[in-house]
Formats: sequence, C-alpha cells, structure tokens
Amino acid sequence: MNASELMQRALWLSEKGYGKTYPNPIVGAVITNNSGRVIGEGFHQRQASPDHAEIVAIKSAQESLKGATIFITLEPCNHTGSTPPCTQAIIDAEFARVVISIRDPHEVASGGVERLRAAGINVDLDILGKEVQFSNRSWLHKIHTGRPRMIWKVAQSADGKIAVGDGSPTWISSEESRADVQILRAQSDAILIGTGTALADNPHLIPRNATGRKNPDRIVIGMREIPTTHNLNDSNALTHFIKSQNPQVIVSKLSTYGYNQVLLECGPTLGNALLKAGFIDELMIYRSPNSLGEEGVQLFENEQALLASAQLLSKISIGPDTKSHYFIAKKGG
Repeated sequence: MNASELMQRALWLSEKGYGKTYPNPIVGAVITNNSGRVIGEGFHQRQASPDHAEIVAIKSAQESLKGATIFITLEPCNHTGSTPPCTQAIIDAEFARVVISIRDPHEVASGGVERLRAAGINVDLDILGKEVQFSNRSWLHKIHTGRPRMIWKVAQSADGKIAVGDGSPTWISSEESRADVQILRAQSDAILIGTGTALADNPHLIPRNATGRKNPDRIVIGMREIPTTHNLNDSNALTHFIKSQNPQVIVSKLSTYGYNQVLLECGPTLGNALLKAGFIDELMIYRSPNSLGEEGVQLFENEQALLASAQLLSKISIGPDTKSHYFIAKKGG
C-alpha cells in the first residue's frame, strides 16, 4: 500500500474512536516495517485506556520497530499529561520515518514534528489532510472556539412539520432513519433536549447496540422540573440539567464539560433559539415522504432561507426517507 492508502487505514481506525475519546481527539495509527508490511496499528479510545493511538500501535507490533514507519492522523503529542509524550516513545523505538496527516493546533501538545526531526527522524506532513480535518472536525472546532460542535438532528414531514397539533409524540421518520440516528447518538459525547421533549416523551436517550463504549451524557435544558421517576434520572447515563433559556448561558455551561460533539434532539423552540444565536454548526435532516398538513408544527422559522445559505454536504436515501447533512453558514466564516 502507498502512503495515502496507509493513512486512509489510519483514518478508518481513528473513526472507531467516535464517542470514546472526549476531551481528546480521535486518532489512528498504522506501522509498517522497512519492507512496507503492516506490523502494528491502533486507535485512541480514552474510555477504555489512556494510551494514545501511537502507543496502542507500538504495543501491538510483534517485531522490532527500528527503521519502521508510523502513519498517524494527528501530530504526536509533545508534552506530559495523563501519559508521557508520544514523540519520546517514537524516538525510543527508533522509527526511521513518521507520516502525519495534520498538525496539532493545541498549544500545549504541539511541537511534535520539530522534536522528531531534531532526533533525526524523517517527517512527512499533510497526507489526506482535508479528510482527517473533516473526521476530526468536532475536536478541532472545540480547540478553535472553546465550545463543542453542535449538530441538530431533526425529523420532518414532506411539508416541513414535526408533530401533530395536540403535542402527542408522532413517529415521522422511518425505522431505517431511526436506526441511523442510533449511530449518531453513539458517536456523540452528549445528547441535548429541552424539558418539553423530556416531559412529553420521557426518553432514555441511550444508543441501542452501542456496546464497548460509555453512554453519552444527557443534557436537559429548561426551567421545568423533571420528575425523579422519569428515565432521564436513571443510572444508565449521566444527566446534566441546565436551568436556563439563554443560549449564551447554555453553551457556556456545555463548554465546561469538555465535550467535542453534542447531538441536539430538541424541538423547534430551543433549536431555533440556538440556531439564531449562531450555536448550531450542522443540521441533520431526515425528511419523510409523508405530509402532516394543518395538524403539524412548522420546524424552521424560514427553512428556504436557512438551507439556501447552508452548505449541503450529503443527501442520501434511507428507507423511504431522505437524509440531508448541512454545514450552517456563520458570519465571518
């Protein structure tokens, strides 16, 4: 395999860490010997082990690493935190070459490239940089902005509605779409709803079939009390109650928890308030082919204008539904 193919493997490995690493980034690593054969690999999953991806890969190798090459999606850390610096482990193992996709923007952890080169190791940069930046966008967003990346997941009818008029729960999306949402939940560090959703639906917010990982935290926003008998008060996941309706206060509090990615499953009042305040970064829309008509509640205040200014990343069919993924345009970029 060539360098791009090996970094693609490291990228694939890194994404197995979604939902398992916060406050750390997702990282993957692949090691080849001097003949190009893969002899070790690994990815970071902080919930299971403090070892970074490089250390996992090094420990997995069954032969000498002298003269080997390691492919890493993120610049190796160059500081002592909860673990020793990965740069020193690479130097001690006598690697000949290190291939890195993207530099680490974190001021404390950066400097790995310079340390490795000073030790006489060849370092190559920017292999699949755009792809790795996209996969690690939530952590990178947190480093650059100080707050988690916030993804609003919504299910709506063909005519843009979300619920029948009497407020009772209504399944709009298909079983296939609801199964896809379980993947989004498992990849997120926390799931956020409002007290209205909490009281009406009494949800668990626990991903199905998410074995081998900690359940995402649950965030409940609003002034109303949630009865102790509701599912959100069980022991299956940690629940934070933020008693505020002010978007600035809500996001400021969320930022103290260190999350990389928060999935919003809230209704239009809270969602549109956060959207208007500039705190929604992505939209994931599951659109049903069915209409709700006059009985439904309009989801967005101005859907046409919103989506016209957004960047469509993907649009696919899931069962009878259409799933559209958007980046939300922000002032100043």
